Amino acid sequence: MKTRRLLPGLRHVDHAAYTVPDLDEAVRFFVEVLGAEELYRSQRGPDPSFMPVHFDVPSDAALELAMLRMPPNLNIELFAWQSVDQRTQHPRHSDRGGHHLCFVVDDVDAAIAHLGTIPGVRILGGRKEVGPDSPSVAGNRWTYFVTPWGLLMELVDRSRVQNPPNLVGPAEWNRPARRSAALS
Repeated sequence: MKTRRLLPGLRHVDHAAYTVPDLDEAVRFFVEVLGAEELYRSQRGPDPSFMPVHFDVPSDAALELAMLRMPPNLNIELFAWQSVDQRTQHPRHSDRGGHHLCFVVDDVDAAIAHLGTIPGVRILGGRKEVGPDSPSVAGNRWTYFVTPWGLLMELVDRSRVQNPPNLVGPAEWNRPARRSAALS
C-alpha cells in the first residue's frame, strides 16, 4: 500500500491566478461580464534580490496584481507583469502549462448568446453535449471560449445530467449568488 504524502495542515484552495497583458481590461471583463468583485490591488518590483528568488522571474520583473472575488466560492488573482524577456504566447490547451477556467451556468445557450455580444470574445465551436458514452455526466452541455486577451474559459450546464457527481462542494454553493448593488 502506498504511503500518502499529504501536505500537513492543507485546508482548501484560496485562489487561482492568471497573468494578463492588460490588468484594467481583464478586471473590467471579470467584473462586468462574470460578476466578480475587485477586492484590492498591489504592486511589487523590480527588486533584483527578491523577485528571482521568490517568484522565479527575471531580476527586472515587476508586477501589478488585482485580487477578485467570484461569488460564491472562488478568488481570482490577476497579474500584469513587466520584464524585458517576457513571453507573450498563451499555451494551447494541449501544451504543458495549458489551462482553463470553468464556470457553471444555468443555460449554456443563453450564456453563449450573451458572450457573442462581447467584443473580442471567441466561442470555440458552439455548444456541445456529453452523450451516453459517459453516463455519469450524460446531458452535460458545455463550450469553451477565449477572452479578448486570450485566456481560455469554459461554460458548463449540468441541468440535464440525471445524477451528477458532487463536483461543487457545500450545498449553499449551488444557490444563486447574491449580488451587491454595485454588481447589479
